[in-house]
Amino acid sequence: MGYRKADKAISLAWTGASGAPYGLKLLSCLLAADYQVFLMISSAARVVLATEHGLQLSANSDKAQAQLMAHLSEDMPSQQGLGELVVLGKDEWFSPPASGSAAPKQMVVCPCSTGTLAAIATGMSNNLLERAADVVIKERGQLILVPRETPFSAIHLEHMLSLTRNGATIMPAAPGFYHNPKSVEDLVDFMVSRILDHLGIAHSLTSRWGYGQSQAHDIEN
Repeated sequence: MGYRKADKAISLAWTGASGAPYGLKLLSCLLAADYQVFLMISSAARVVLATEHGLQLSANSDKAQAQLMAHLSEDMPSQQGLGELVVLGKDEWFSPPASGSAAPKQMVVCPCSTGTLAAIATGMSNNLLERAADVVIKERGQLILVPRETPFSAIHLEHMLSLTRNGATIMPAAPGFYHNPKSVEDLVDFMVSRILDHLGIAHSLTSRWGYGQSQAHDIEN
């Protein structure tokens, strides 16, 4: 497993919350931006991915990696070969995300279950995913969590507040509508575009606030 420069490597995790399309689209965008993506997938995330996207991922990391690359290449052949995908198992403790001396400085958990939120907030580090998030926090890196749950309990909110105070960014999967979405994909793109904005990655997924709004206002009046 080669390791790219830190500014072109990122950790990505998928957990058991609803919102598998967000994670898939974010992965494709990161690869298109020529990133090396260390992907961690919980067992619950594989169930959600099969339910919401019809994609049955193997529990074997190498097989899952091949499945994902084939899936992304089929949907977006122009993006093939740009970035590098590395799928990691939950016990791969010698992988870069597990250590502060090698981990990427950026990590996104998308979608993020409230169970994973709690584990990260309390520093559990029971598996590679939780350890990777813990490393990013302790190394003062950039951690973005995208929870998809409603309503939030006081427990959830307390964990979010704790993580925010420790430097993490909480971005609930709550897409906007000012870009006049016409499809579910448009809503997914909105959320992924906000994540990419925070990562500092250029994109053209959605229009920005103020571009086109004034014209619509003139028409209405």
